[in-house]
Amino acid sequence: MTQVDNNGQLTANEPSPHSGTRYWGTVEVIEEGDNYRISRVEIKPRHGIKPQIHYHRNEHWVVVSGVAKVTCGEEEILLGRNESTYVPAATLHKVENPGSIPLVILEIQNGEYLGEDDTERPYDLNLVKPVDDN
Repeated sequence: MTQVDNNGQLTANEPSPHSGTRYWGTVEVIEEGDNYRISRVEIKPRHGIKPQIHYHRNEHWVVVSGVAKVTCGEEEILLGRNESTYVPAATLHKVENPGSIPLVILEIQNGEYLGEDDTERPYDLNLVKPVDDN
């Protein structure tokens, strides 16, 4: 458990509001400060994080275990254990676990603003149109 102290650092008492369980897995914030956040992200087999974009932060992902299928802009790559990638701000990106074991990555977010309201998804951006069944 963690908590933010007077210097903006996490201490070991309360969970970060950014930690928790998602439909695709879990996020545990390890440390955060004013301009950075380090999280342990675990993605269930054959699940993934929906495409998204952030305008005020960059992300670095390091694979701890499993295989990551990463789409960053137009590029798609597979990353194994001890491999990493960089996601620049204002770049549409997603990560998926195509494997049969959990994917664990360390995510380092860095930027002037780390709020969740800086996350947009393709439907929000009109990049993906819903299918009309008519």
